[in-house]
Amino acid sequence: MEKLVIATRRSKLALWQSEFIRDELKKHYPNMEITLQEFVTKGDKILDVPLAKIGGKGLFTKELEVAMLEGNAHLAVHSLKDVPTQFEDGLQLTAVTKRYDPRDALLSNKYSSIDELPKGAVIGTTSLRRRMALKLLRPDIELKDLRGNINTRIAKLNAGEYDAIILAATGVQKLGIENEVKYFEPISTDLMIPSMGQATLGIETTTDPKIVELISVLNDNDAQIESTIERSFVHTLEGGCQVPIGVKATIADENSVRVQAIVGMPDGSESISEEITADIKNYENVGQILAQTFIDQGAKDLLERAEKVAFK
Repeated sequence: MEKLVIATRRSKLALWQSEFIRDELKKHYPNMEITLQEFVTKGDKILDVPLAKIGGKGLFTKELEVAMLEGNAHLAVHSLKDVPTQFEDGLQLTAVTKRYDPRDALLSNKYSSIDELPKGAVIGTTSLRRRMALKLLRPDIELKDLRGNINTRIAKLNAGEYDAIILAATGVQKLGIENEVKYFEPISTDLMIPSMGQATLGIETTTDPKIVELISVLNDNDAQIESTIERSFVHTLEGGCQVPIGVKATIADENSVRVQAIVGMPDGSESISEEITADIKNYENVGQILAQTFIDQGAKDLLERAEKVAFK
């Protein structure tokens, strides 16, 4: 092929990610023309309603998928945490890139940690998973919805609308904007388990064998193992971004992988959590097996109730 077209959202982070993948592909295919085609997705347009109420993070991928299916683009670059576990016919997840910092982070101009937050502090996040984790850690704080791109969210913090906000550490780090607030403090995954695939880029393509072969060179083996476990866990639970699910797989050594997982109610009133160490050779089955242990403890009923609360 002489040309590749990358479908991308227009946010600064989405453009950074797509430009990064374009540059990585150029290293492998220096003579190929690789261009970006920008889209505004439904998720970018609706900023006054929590994602869980309008269809979840798939709203950020739909327009890009249509462009690929209609032949107007060959691939799309996503934050893997935003990529649903099932795809439209004709599309697939072809590569995942090396993982960056998977943690969530607290950003504040007043307080350097969750422990320092005073009673009644106003924390900005719309993520049901982060809400659950925060309420488990600090049931005395107040949670307030927070939508918009990273820069918009930080601007709201700096305008004094929140005492602190929670964002994915990697997005702030990629844009190099940690110093726009006084405190940027990543949170241990022992305290706040990330979303599936957080800090990994997922490259979605058509199923065209030529495209798949071209893009597969970007796949990172470690990220592939970790994200397979995480996505299998969520898929088996039949969960998505409409419900509070955290799962993080971490390769411990050449033989084992550590997996942390949690599901629960957005207000932290109920939760199920597990941490296991599994044989890395069986990584393709680990997520499903772990999810079944959650199901045996009533996770599906818990998530159904959590979803009803989220849609109120």
